[in-house]
Amino acid sequence: MTKIGQVEAIMLILTIIVAHTVLSMPTDILSSYKSASILNLIYVSIIAFFISYFVYKLLKNFPSMDIIDISETLGGKMLKNIVGLIFISYFIISSSLILRNFCESIQILYFPMTDITFIIALFVIAVMIVNSLNFSASIKTNVIILPIALVSVLFLFFTNIGRFVPERIFPIFGEGIYNTFILGLTNLGSFGGIAYLYFLPPLLKNNNKFKKIALISILATALYLIFTVATLLFIFTFFTNVHEISPLYTATRYIEFGSFFQRLESLFLLIWILIFACYMSIVCKFSVNIFQKLTAISNTKPLVIIFCLLIFAIALLPKNLAVTQFFESNIYKYLVLFIVLFFGLSILIFANIIKKKQKLKINLNEKNLSI
Repeated sequence: MTKIGQVEAIMLILTIIVAHTVLSMPTDILSSYKSASILNLIYVSIIAFFISYFVYKLLKNFPSMDIIDISETLGGKMLKNIVGLIFISYFIISSSLILRNFCESIQILYFPMTDITFIIALFVIAVMIVNSLNFSASIKTNVIILPIALVSVLFLFFTNIGRFVPERIFPIFGEGIYNTFILGLTNLGSFGGIAYLYFLPPLLKNNNKFKKIALISILATALYLIFTVATLLFIFTFFTNVHEISPLYTATRYIEFGSFFQRLESLFLLIWILIFACYMSIVCKFSVNIFQKLTAISNTKPLVIIFCLLIFAIALLPKNLAVTQFFESNIYKYLVLFIVLFFGLSILIFANIIKKKQKLKINLNEKNLSI
C-alpha cells in the first residue's frame, strides 16, 4: 500500500465517523441522553482523546509496526491469525450491514420501485473498481470529498440557527448523572475510527507524525459529532423511529434561500453517497491489507474481488431495514467497545509488558557480564 501523509491519515479516520453519522448514530445518541447529549459527547470525547494518546504511547514502542505485526511478536503466527481474522470480520460485517442500511434508506427516499440488490451492487462495483487501482487514488479522492462533507454539516448548523431552540439543552444532565456519565460510557462506541489507528504506523510517510494524527483525528471527530448532534437537538423536539436517511436528511429539508434555492437535500445526499463510497473503499482496502499480511499473497487484485463479493453477500442477508437499524443502534457500539478498545488495547498492553521484561533481562545479563 502507498505511504500516506498526515492530512490524508486524519481524513481517513474522519471518514469512518462521517459515514456513520449519516445514518442512525445521532438519533441513538439523542434518544439515549436527550438534553444531555452534548454534555455526554464532550465527556466521552475527552476519554476518547486520552485513549488515542494511550494507543500512540503503546504503539510508539513498536516503530512502523501495526497490531498484526505486534500480535505476531507477542504470540506467534497463531495469535497473529486470530487477531487478523477478528479485525477483518469486524470491518467486513459491520460495514456490510451499514451499507445495507444506507442503501435501504436511499431506496425508500428515491427508488421505491428499484430492487435493493441493484443499489447495493452499484456501491460494490464502485468499491471494486477503486480498490483495483493504486491506494493513493482512493486516498486522494477521500481528501477531496471529506472536506465537502464536513463543510456541509457546518453549513447545515449555521443555516438552521434561526430555527434553534437553545432551551432544549435543559435539563443539563438529561435523565440524570448516572445515565449521562456512567451508562454514557457506552457512547465511546461512536469513536469507531480508533480501530484504524492500530493499522496506520506502517502506512505513514513520517511515523513521527503519528501522535498528531491520532490526537487531531479524535479531536476533529468530537467536534464533528457535537455540531451534528447540536443541530438536531436544537431543531427537533425528539427523534423516535425513522425510516429514511435521518435525522440529518430531515434537517436538510429546513434549509431555504429565498424561493430559488430550496430542497437542497438531494445535494446533501449526493455528498453522503460519495463519502459512503470512500468509507467502503477504505474498509475493503484495510481488510485486504490485513489478509495479505496473514497469507503473504503478493497479488491483491483477486482478493479485492473476493472481499467485495463477501460484502455484497453479507449486505443481502438482513430481511429488512429494521434488522440493520437494530445492528447499528444496539450491537455496533458494543463491538467497538469490545474489539477496538478492550481487545485491541489488551494486545498492545501485553506486548509492551513482555517487551519491558525482555529489556530488563537483557540489562541484567549485561550487568552480570560486566561484573
